[in-house]
Amino acid sequence: MKGLLVVLLSTINCCSLFAQPFSQTEISLWKKQAANITIIRDNYGIPHVYGKTDADAVFGLLYAQCEDDFKRVELNYIEKLGRLSEVNGEKDLYNDLLIRLVIDTADAVKDYTKAPAWLKKILNGYADGINYFLYKNPQVKPVLLTRFQPWYPLLWTDGSIGAISTGGISVSELKNFYSGTDEAITNAGLNKGESSAAADGSPLNEIAEFLEEKPTGSNGFAFSPKITASGNAILYINPHVTFYFRPEVHMVSEEGLNVYGAVTWGQPFIYQGFNEHCGWMHTSSEADISDAYMEKLTQKNNRWFYEYEGALKPVTQKSISINYKTDAGMQAKIFKTLFTHHGPVMAKRNGQYLSLRHNNRDTKGFMQSWLRTKANSFAAFKKTMDMGANPSNNTVYADGEGNIAYWHGNFLPRRDAKYDWSKPVDGSIAATEWKGYHTVNESVHMYNPENGWLQNCNSTPFTVAGKYSPKKADYATYLAPDGENFRGINAVRVLDEEKKYNIDKVIKAGYDTRLAAFEVLVPGLINAFHKKDLTNYPKDQFNQLAEVITILEKWDYRCGENSIATTLAVEWGQKLLPLIIRSKNTGDQVEKTNHFAANATAVELIDPMLAVIKELQKNFGKWQIPWGEINRFQRISSDIDSKFDDN
Repeated sequence: MKGLLVVLLSTINCCSLFAQPFSQTEISLWKKQAANITIIRDNYGIPHVYGKTDADAVFGLLYAQCEDDFKRVELNYIEKLGRLSEVNGEKDLYNDLLIRLVIDTADAVKDYTKAPAWLKKILNGYADGINYFLYKNPQVKPVLLTRFQPWYPLLWTDGSIGAISTGGISVSELKNFYSGTDEAITNAGLNKGESSAAADGSPLNEIAEFLEEKPTGSNGFAFSPKITASGNAILYINPHVTFYFRPEVHMVSEEGLNVYGAVTWGQPFIYQGFNEHCGWMHTSSEADISDAYMEKLTQKNNRWFYEYEGALKPVTQKSISINYKTDAGMQAKIFKTLFTHHGPVMAKRNGQYLSLRHNNRDTKGFMQSWLRTKANSFAAFKKTMDMGANPSNNTVYADGEGNIAYWHGNFLPRRDAKYDWSKPVDGSIAATEWKGYHTVNESVHMYNPENGWLQNCNSTPFTVAGKYSPKKADYATYLAPDGENFRGINAVRVLDEEKKYNIDKVIKAGYDTRLAAFEVLVPGLINAFHKKDLTNYPKDQFNQLAEVITILEKWDYRCGENSIATTLAVEWGQKLLPLIIRSKNTGDQVEKTNHFAANATAVELIDPMLAVIKELQKNFGKWQIPWGEINRFQRISSDIDSKFDDN
């Protein structure tokens, strides 16, 4: 077919100059396996990988990923190995320490060693595909990892963006605790005499913490045959990730694998996508999967203990050595870390030592991620969900049988509901221990709702099917602490507006341009302008405000390329955000916004808009700027750390 580039791995010319420690036996085996694999790239460059076995498909997939972006493949595993400091220097010491505390490479190696044969073949295919690529491409110079090990994927097992669950403990708190400034660390002699990065000594500011938003968030919609024109279910997969975060791929084997979708760089399985029978996508979840415990540490005979059920138990100390790059060469810092039976001691907050119980590495989760790609029915997919090892995601699902489904979280520890699990709990009593795990049937989920659609936008599951959604009162708070957001509000409204969906209508719904938050905020500004005596404002500012109000009064709350109202509203909203977060209301995004809109003073609403006008005039020469003139995104660089000129 014209435009298709066919690459047979077995026919790529090899250069023998690559000084990698690969044996001739390994190379011969890789060449033999490569003969079973074909990679076809379509007009968009998407690799379609065909292999005789699943392991062959994985081998080819990783080879293709390395062709596309070896740097990202390598970096993801440098991070999961806790070795960023070897590349970036001392600034990443505490990021590496966090990884080393919550992801144990020794456990990953053990799990690989005892893995069932089918899983070991998949993991071997992963490592062999990357190592063969390095052998075949001597011009590619790894930053750090010159040989990939088959147990590496068992450090990173759920395919998600890679966020580590820390029970609300920040890297800054971890740094403060293990930088040698804490009295318990100093008194215990921990890190004494070792080199130490200076701690900033300052906790993260609430507003700064909020404004440092991660590039996460997704919209997932599922439509049942009862509301589609074709009579088939439709799944809308809309992950919100940065450019180049995940590539599209297609994997096929003669062992029943035929799956298409998005894969996170360096992972052997498709994270979200579809096969011939089932489709699935994920949104980030706030379901509580880790807990901080307040520990009562005490010193006795120069040893440290913690209190549990009225007795003293010894604190475990583990030395963690982290290499870091300096101008003078590589240096090492040794952290002597503390563990209780709950997990690593991570911080000291308000005089309380905090340990962490978590599930940041789970081989069963990797198995679940792989097996769902081969599910051939609703029953088979539910069987993978029953493994309960997906720790960070919600799942939106549709299939060829006409089913649609939603699961909020999956790995869900069972707890005593009388405690507030959103905060650190008492670690000295048995009552706060996990009581096993919730089954899928006990989780917040929904199958085939009467309305015919399901949605999640990183929002509460209690609006997932509009008025047919699960009821919040039926579940423990920790199972779904997620609040509502304005994407969720708009999704519920939009999805109810059509009764015969086709692909084009689904895409249109996904790109609905209404900005629901401003339906709450803008009326407050308009009312403040009309009702407040504004004679204290200079005449030119008053006239500008009057023009702004006229524009906003005519606005339909939809963003648009030629919309001046969109520019004004979005820039204004960003200035309101710190005020909204500082409001005394402790609710979710929507509740806080509603509270602010109902209680804000005229000055709190008007002055930020005046600041927007001034900034737009300074930057563009006038404030009447259409949204399309300032909101333009270009994929101008594929660099991992792109640097852009502010001008």
